[in-house]
Order: sequence, then C-alpha cells, then structure tokens
Amino acid sequence: MSDTPPDRLSTDEKSPFHDAAALERGVGIRFRGVEKTNVEEYCVSEGWVRVAVGKTLDRRGNPLTLKLQGEVVAYFRDAQG
Repeated sequence: MSDTPPDRLSTDEKSPFHDAAALERGVGIRFRGVEKTNVEEYCVSEGWVRVAVGKTLDRRGNPLTLKLQGEVVAYFRDAQG
C-alpha cells in the first residue's frame, strides 16, 4: 500500500469507495485545519466530508450525516508503509 491515502474513502461497507485495508491502517482527516474524528466519508479532490450528526440514525439504522465543503487533508496515522 502507498503512503498516501485514497482520494475518496467511506466507512460504509456497502459503498464502492470502502477500502478495509486503508481503514484498518488508520486514516486521519483534517478539515479546515481541524482534526475530525466523526467523518463517515470524504473526498479530497472535490473538497468535502460527510460527518455524523450526533447519535441520530436514519430509518435504515445508518448514521445521519451532513455534507460539509472545505479544505480536506487525509493522512495515515501510522508511520509504516
């Protein structure tokens, strides 16, 4: 695996952008200069993140999310490659 995280990544296993290996390694997200820990999905090239809104769930049991626009920086939390 490379030292750069994927351009787009989702924690939802049903999403085509889900990458279990990258998630297991640990991806950190910095959004508008602030570290975010509640990110469900992100896209660096398009500049957006989807964050969970509290503990609210939709009717299918998935977290309710809000799409925010801004500068997104993704990085791996570990130092290995």
